[in-house]
Order: sequence, then C-alpha cells, then structure tokens
Amino acid sequence: MERKPFEVETTKTDEDQKPYSAVDGGGSDSVDSFDEDQKKLVYRGWKVMPFIIGNETFEKIGIIGTLSNLLVYLTQVFNLKKYTAATIINAFSGTINFGTFLAAFLCDTYFGRYKTLSVAVVACFLGSLAILLTAAVPGLHPTPCGTKSSCEGPGAGQILFLMLGLALLVVGAGGIRPCNLAFGADQFNPKSESGKKGINSFFNWYFFTFTFAQIISLTLVVYIQSNVSWTIGLSIPVGLMFLACVIFFAGHKLYVKVKASGSPLAGIARVIAAAISKRGLKPVKQPWVDLYNHIPRNYANLTLKYTDQFRFLDKAAIMTPEDKLNSDGTASDPWKLCTMQQVEEVKCIIRVIPIWFACAIYYLAISIQMTYPVFQAQQSDRRLGTGGFKMPAATYVVFLMTGMTVFIIIYDRVLVPSLKRVTGLDTGITLLQRIGAGIFFAVLSLLVSGFIEERRRSIALTKQTLGMEPRTGEISSMSAMWLIPQLVLAGIAEAFTAIGQMEFYYKQFPENMRSFAGSIFYVGAGVSSYLASFLISTVHRTTEHSPSGNWLAEDLNKAKLDYFYFMLTGLMFVNMVYFLIMAKFYRYKGSDDKVISAIETNEDETKQKQEKNSV
Repeated sequence: MERKPFEVETTKTDEDQKPYSAVDGGGSDSVDSFDEDQKKLVYRGWKVMPFIIGNETFEKIGIIGTLSNLLVYLTQVFNLKKYTAATIINAFSGTINFGTFLAAFLCDTYFGRYKTLSVAVVACFLGSLAILLTAAVPGLHPTPCGTKSSCEGPGAGQILFLMLGLALLVVGAGGIRPCNLAFGADQFNPKSESGKKGINSFFNWYFFTFTFAQIISLTLVVYIQSNVSWTIGLSIPVGLMFLACVIFFAGHKLYVKVKASGSPLAGIARVIAAAISKRGLKPVKQPWVDLYNHIPRNYANLTLKYTDQFRFLDKAAIMTPEDKLNSDGTASDPWKLCTMQQVEEVKCIIRVIPIWFACAIYYLAISIQMTYPVFQAQQSDRRLGTGGFKMPAATYVVFLMTGMTVFIIIYDRVLVPSLKRVTGLDTGITLLQRIGAGIFFAVLSLLVSGFIEERRRSIALTKQTLGMEPRTGEISSMSAMWLIPQLVLAGIAEAFTAIGQMEFYYKQFPENMRSFAGSIFYVGAGVSSYLASFLISTVHRTTEHSPSGNWLAEDLNKAKLDYFYFMLTGLMFVNMVYFLIMAKFYRYKGSDDKVISAIETNEDETKQKQEKNSV
C-alpha cells in the first residue's frame, strides 16, 4: 500500500516547520528529495480557521437547511405520497453516502482535497439554488393541492429539474464529507505541540458547528419554510451557501494544499492479486521470519507484527526464484510480490468488514427515525403553550441531535471516569463495546417507537381529534412530545455507535487509509438508507391489499406503522446478536504483538547462542 511522498501545491518556506506525511496517510518513500525541492512549509493554523470554520458553518446550515425539511416539501409542494417521498429521501441519502467513497478515491488519486472541496462547495450552492427554483417558479412544481383529497402529481419536467438539484447536492455533499475534516487538519503542523493541539481543537469546533447548524436548520429555517413561505425558507440556505463559497475561496492563497498521493486501494488489489497468483505455493513454516518484509524509510503506517488469520494472503509475501528486487530492496513487480506489512494491512481491513456490515444494518434504525417520526408528528398535537404556536413536524428530529449532544457530555464526563475505575481502560470500555451499546439503544428506540405509535393511533381512533391534516387524516390529540423518548434513545445510540465507529475505523485501518476509512463510515449509512427504501417499498406493496390493512398507508390512523416498527425491532435484534458474535472473535490491530514479539525474542536469543557457540 505504498504511496507517493507528501506533496503540496504551494512552496512556502518557514525555517521552524517541516513537511510531513498527509493526515490521511503520507508517502512510503523517503522525503529527502522533497526537502530539497520544496524546502519548508508555512502552516498558518488558526490564521486560516476563520475561512475554513466560517465556510463550514454557513455550508452546513445551507445543506441541512435545504435537506432537513425536504420530506415535508415533497409531500406538500410536489404532492407525492408519503411512502414515495420517504423512499426518495432514503435513496437520496444513500446516494450521497455512497458518493463519499467515490469522492475519497478521486480526491486521493487525482485531485487532492482543495480541488475536490472547490468543486463540492460550488455544486452544493447550485443544488440548493435549483431546489429553491422548484418552489419559487410556479411552472417547476405541481398546482397547489390545498385541502383537496386528490391532487395533481408532478410532471416529468418538474421531476427532472428536481432530480437535477438533488444530483448537484449529491456531488456537493458527497465531496465535502470525506475531505473537509482532513483539509482543516492539513493547516496545522502535526509534528509540533501547538499543531497537535490545534488539530484537536479544530475537530471540536467542527463537531460544534455541525451540531449548531443542525439545531438552527431544524428550528428557525424549518419554521420559516413550514409556516411563512417555502420560497423564503429555501432562499436562506442558498444565501448561506453563497457566503460559504465566498469565504472558502477568499483563503485560496493561504491554505496548505496537499496534492493527490495515490489511492491505497491499489495496494489492496496487489496483495489479493499476488496471493491468487501464488495460491499453489506451500505455506512457510515461520512466516514472521520467512516472509518478504522490506519496510521503506519514512513509511507512513505503523509497522505491524504477523497474525495467523487469513493465512491465504501470506502467499503474496513468499519470495520465489522468479521474484526480483530493485537496488533499494523493493519488489520490481509489486503485483507479484508484496511485503508482510502490506499483507497485514489487508488483514486489518478484512477483519473490519463484518463489523462494518453490522453497523450498516444498525443505521437502518436511524434512517427510519429521521423520516417516519415526522409523519407521526404531523398527525399529533404539536401545539406548545396556550399561544397556539405549533412546532413544525420536521423540527422534532432536533431531539435526536439534542439527545446525542447531551449524552456525549454525560458519557465523557461521568460514564468514562466511572467505568475507568472498574475496567482500568482509559476509554472506560472498548470500542466494540461502545458500538454494541449503541446498537442495543437502537433496538430499544424502535421498540419504544412501536408502542408510542400504537398509543397515538389508539387515541386518534377512540377520542376526539384536533381536526384534519390535509391529504393525510385526523390529528390525534396525543401530544407530539411523546415522540421525544424514541428520538432521544436514537440520539444516545448515535452517541455510542457513530462516534465509536469513527474512532474504530480510524484506529483499526492502516494510517494511510484514514480518508478511505472515513468514507466507508458514510457508505455504511448509505447501505442502510437503500435498505430502508427497499423495506418501505416492499412492505407497502405487500400489505397494500391485505385484509389487515396497509401498514404504511397515507393516513397513519388507518395504517399499522407500529407493526412496521416492531418488525424492524426484530431485524435489529438479530443484527445485534450477529454483532456480538463478530465482536467476540475480532482481533484489534496489534493485539498479537506480545505473542509474536515473544516468538521473535526467542528466535533472536537462539541465533545469538548459535553464533557464540560457533565462535
């Protein structure tokens, strides 16, 4: 998995600072030639943070402000059915998350982070502008439905223009997610103490702006869209995205711009290809000694010890008479001979895949909690106080974010110190235990959702209702505040699993694959979004003509949404059992170091004794 040495697009100088390997992986060869050609870099650190954090803040409010109420927009303005709108939103979210994988590959291999982000922020602006036009221009959306029970759907041209806007947002958000954190970290010198502290502070600011953007979008922006005007409400994200573009490009001459250094995916392919081509070879007796393992100078990754899992891959590092070496010790044909180090890095990735799959299924719960509670809120009592103020249905998702934010503080300040005294671990519990706890809370969240929906529908059918929600049904007198427990539980699940999963990938993947690791985090969420779309469509088609009624009918009072929640609870429980089994057999990176080190120590002692005896 060797990559080119770290390079930047600018050649600034500063006698106190040195070039380094890229945050998400640097070069595997010596950087001496780079020192001579490029000299030294200027890391401006916090001096450029107003441009980066300012861009992040306006960009996040812009993107989330456009997307957070899109579910309601599709049903109220484009007159789409609920299950159709939910399917589109889940497919759209999944495509964005899959887009991060492609964006990370293009970023690492061809463009670098600055160019990728430049295209992405412009695409986000154009995408949000296109969505605004669908609301502002009468010809770009169907005729308003009002209180009619049957409405005219969107035409082909209207759907095409809407999809154009969504496609631009896919390009934009898909490019921003895997690159923005690393680009901000690129501005700090990771070899200095102040630079390391700056990187940590930047991460804190990043997650603060993300939470701040979500809260603003899910309250103020959503309220204006739902209660004042869709045109005005969607104009706010467009204006903020324009400011984000201006602020980002204003710092053009000040940024450290890391050039593309080659995708680590090629290294994975080489190991697999070499292992297949040498599949007929016999395994070596002492692989930790006999396998080819040349480590270049300034190698970006932590040197790994041999592990005995997936031993088929070891054959990629067996030297044969046909294998030739260059003068510097590297293999002349890296597609036929790989190092033991490269083989062990691929093993790390293979070990992660079963855990990643369980986490992808876990996100199904979060995908559902971001959609159907909005519909539940529409047919519940959303009044606050005696003034007649109604909280917008989409705003209730903010309780998921609030639950996550508050619990992170509790976890960090209360649970970790308490658990540390019991387990002796600095983190309180292991990463897999943290992920498992989140999966448990996700199961609990869906179970509670089923009981809450059962109560909401029962009250709507047996007690006086509060009127009619247009094109939906009677509004239950149950307070929408009853939705808070399921959303808070989902937020706690995210505080455990989302953060634990990111840290798990960061630590378990090879160092030069951290941007790739960040992208597969989003790919997992994308898989769950597509799965959610598939389940919603399948359940709707299967139950549409059943005697018991459609589980996902437009009128939730006639639907069986609680059955759908209970079905998902069972699926998530099976996934939790699967995760526990996979976690039991998982080996953390470097967990075999002590065993192999003992073997190597004995080998060295034996060799020394033999040398003494021969003398």
